[in-house]
Amino acid sequence: MLTQKAKYALQALAVLAAADRQVPLPIHEIADRAHAPRKFLEAILLELRRHGVLASTRGKAGGYVLARPAERIGLGDVIRMVDGPLAPIPCASLTAYRPCADCADPETCTLRRVMRRVRDATAAILDGTTVADLAGQSAAMELVAAG
Repeated sequence: MLTQKAKYALQALAVLAAADRQVPLPIHEIADRAHAPRKFLEAILLELRRHGVLASTRGKAGGYVLARPAERIGLGDVIRMVDGPLAPIPCASLTAYRPCADCADPETCTLRRVMRRVRDATAAILDGTTVADLAGQSAAMELVAAG
């Protein structure tokens, strides 16, 4: 399940993708547009900056901008940065594999095989979708709602 932290991260990135990349957006504007609590969002944005997804500037005209094009930021990467592996159970993870304590043989475990397929399908969708896609879908939905 997607955590609230990851949801706010994705919403904030969609806001920044829709904004002018040359003009830093203050955190209060990002929070308002993303419908996210400012204090919680501050910590999330700092984490994304540490991962190289965002750049920030200080001062009166400061704020955040995307550090790279929105087309090059995959949703799967963002979720992994914020929440960790996509796999529903540790033994199905590619990046953080851990055998289950109660499993006699991970190689023949049918539950692991199914959860690996769930992980692969989830990763295919999330890794194939970018922040630019998310921002475009948000903008299209706003147009439909306004029209």
